[in-house]
Amino acid sequence: MNNRRQFLSRLVAGVPATMAGLAIAQTPPPPPVVKLEESDPVAMALGYKTDTTKVDSTKYPQHKPDQICADCALLTGAVKDGYAPCSAFGNKLVTEKGWCSVYVKRPEPAK
Repeated sequence: MNNRRQFLSRLVAGVPATMAGLAIAQTPPPPPVVKLEESDPVAMALGYKTDTTKVDSTKYPQHKPDQICADCALLTGAVKDGYAPCSAFGNKLVTEKGWCSVYVKRPEPAK
């Protein structure tokens, strides 16, 4: 009788753990991180440049030389190795010294 109880209690305890393990094993890997190229159609439409000093000021009169991607509110992560993900480009990596026409200055943290 004891063996049957032990078997059933172990069976009941083991099923959720097995199911959790299967769920974790079936989680797809995250998509690969892609650096945004200036030739990308969305980048071209938004005037993205990897170097803010190379922006055509006649085409983009709102551009200022001190506006860089690293200071933009649209970044969704920290700058690492000179690149950071940007929500304007589907979280593709933009250069920290880059610029595009949807630049929005990141607000200063509250003091």
